[in-house]
Amino acid sequence: MTWHLFPAREFARHAADWAGLHAALPASHASSLLAAPFVAPLVEQFDRGDTLLACWRQDGAVRAMALVRPGRRGAWSTFQPAQAPVGLWLQQPQLDTAALARSLLGALPGFPLLLALTQMDPMLLARPAEGACVRTLDYIDTARVTLAGSFEDYWNARGKNLRGNLKKQRARLEREGIPTRMAVEREPGAMAQAVADYARLETSGWKGGEGTAVGADNAQGRYYRAMLEGMAAIGAASVYRYYFGEQLVAMDLCVEDGAGIVVLKTAYDESVPSNLSPTLLMREEACRSLFDAGRFERLEFYGRVMEWHTRWTEEVRTMYHVNYYRWPGLGRLHTLLEARSRPANTTTTIL
Repeated sequence: MTWHLFPAREFARHAADWAGLHAALPASHASSLLAAPFVAPLVEQFDRGDTLLACWRQDGAVRAMALVRPGRRGAWSTFQPAQAPVGLWLQQPQLDTAALARSLLGALPGFPLLLALTQMDPMLLARPAEGACVRTLDYIDTARVTLAGSFEDYWNARGKNLRGNLKKQRARLEREGIPTRMAVEREPGAMAQAVADYARLETSGWKGGEGTAVGADNAQGRYYRAMLEGMAAIGAASVYRYYFGEQLVAMDLCVEDGAGIVVLKTAYDESVPSNLSPTLLMREEACRSLFDAGRFERLEFYGRVMEWHTRWTEEVRTMYHVNYYRWPGLGRLHTLLEARSRPANTTTTIL
């Protein structure tokens, strides 16, 4: 019952093990964000060559897997490119996460002193108790919508300002003879064009000016195309497009699993007048269709809660990081050093 380590670039050789472990998880733990077609392109596009794939077997069966990489001297953490909303740590939920982390810490090269599990979701993996070698840290609050009951009940529970504002926008568009339309695409062969359309929207806005936009031919664009094609091939991806007439004005890139749908990326046409909100209009229609279809239990927004999230839902949970130390004294020393070095009124950070 030991960890076996492989270069992450060999993920394809072990993808069946990852997929098998993921498929064996309860639906509540088998997030689309940890599916093999979601993870493999992350490694392909964003691994710097130092990431390892760790595999833990028990009685001949794979029980836990993770992607980890070295950080500052003496520290390792889960592989965490910006495109991954949650840490790439996969385990059977009945296993002791702390024991797994301690044993992996001992198996990693270079005698590391710390292993950090980053951006963990308490819905997928319970937050461990603090201990002599275990320290947890709040990461961000994230929001979701439970898709239970009718859309009318859900919508009537939203604030009057949100409902009234969108009603006025729709009335204005109708007066001006501008029809609205939402289209949903799920076919693998349509994902390349979807990412190209998304890139066009995002590069035309402020992200394009800052050089952070998804581009059809940059690493982000290659990732989203490969990932969406792979996820669509297993029926687990969707792209929402929203139109004013024939003008594409907003898009969502989403992944799906048996229990939920996750909005990964949203872009809109910034040339649309500021008193119109194509993203919110699309979100209203998308929510209506999701409630009516009854296919999913929840809509996830992953990412830091923004003001607009609080108008859409009251459901918020706190994601977390975990530090596992080789020796108990290291945790106390780490806390002491950070307390001395950080400015007043700031929070402790991982690593």
